[in-house]
Order: sequence, then C-alpha cells, then structure tokens
Amino acid sequence: MNEKMTIAVVYGSARQGRFCDTIVNWALTELWAESGFRVTLIDPLELKGAAEDAALNEALLEEKIAEADAFIVVTPEYNHGYPAPLKALIDSCYEPWHAKPVGFISYGGVSGGLRAVEQLRQVFAELHTVTIRDTVSFANVWAQFDAAGNPFKAAEAKAGLMVMLRRLKWWARALKTARAENAYSGVAA
Repeated sequence: MNEKMTIAVVYGSARQGRFCDTIVNWALTELWAESGFRVTLIDPLELKGAAEDAALNEALLEEKIAEADAFIVVTPEYNHGYPAPLKALIDSCYEPWHAKPVGFISYGGVSGGLRAVEQLRQVFAELHTVTIRDTVSFANVWAQFDAAGNPFKAAEAKAGLMVMLRRLKWWARALKTARAENAYSGVAA
C-alpha cells in the first residue's frame, strides 16, 4: 500500500489573535516537505457560520474527519485544559474517528500544553483512536518563535515532529489496511 495517506491538521484554538496559526504554519511547512501525506486542515473558525455564536458546520466536519487517515491536533493549554472549541469539534461526530491515529503538537506556558494533551488522550480513547506517544511541545511558546514564525530551536523542533510523524505514518498505514480488510464497526457486532 503505497498510496498517499491523508493527514488532517486540526486547529485547537478559535481565539482572536491565536498563536495556533504560528504553530500550524510551522508544522505545515515541515509536513509539505515530507512525502507520503496529503494534508488537509480542520479549523473551527472556518467551519462556523458568519454569526459570532454560529454552530460548527457538522456535515462538512464529519466529511473531513471521515476522509482523513490520521490527525495531528495542534492545541494550546487554557487553564490546565484544552479549549472548548476543540471539544465541540471532536464531539461533533463519532464513528469517523474510529481506528485512526492521532498525534499532538501542544503549546502554552510552563507545561507546554502537555496537560491538555493528557486530557485529550482520554477523550480520543473513547473515540476508538490510537494516540501517538511521541508529541511536540512548546513550553513558554511566545519565547520559542521569531517574528516570522520560525522556531529558534528549529532542528530540535523538527526532530521531534519527524519522530511523531514516522509513528503516525506507521499507524495510519496499519489501520487503513485493517479498516479495508475488516470494517471497524463490525468488529464488536
């Protein structure tokens, strides 16, 4: 199976002026340089209607999740947890998440978003996903990137991302093959 996998990069923040854009842009630059993946974006800001309190376009979101073979969730840590828009996005559907791998890039203050990731692992377990142990984390994130959005420790950040990406790719291939051979929904039926 040498076909390209589809990886969905999921924005975890919907705040005005979010730093998530900087992290995602860095990750996309690295992902586009890697072969073997098609990249799609899932951004809660782009899935909402025009009104400030508009709900997510759940049909479009479910379609994007269903098409993906793997996910990288880019999440900040807000008050020792992950943001509410990310929870709403995750909870918008159920079965399209099943039997797919999820990797994490987190950022924040002193913890680098790791508390948010640990909570997300519990949520994704309930969705029958496989979370990747290796993560990329940016502690005190505002001091980690230059004005152009490049990490000061670029080689170190890229090395961590590549380890996670290799594991994500392995799981994506294995689970895609398994889903093709035996539908996950029928396993416990």
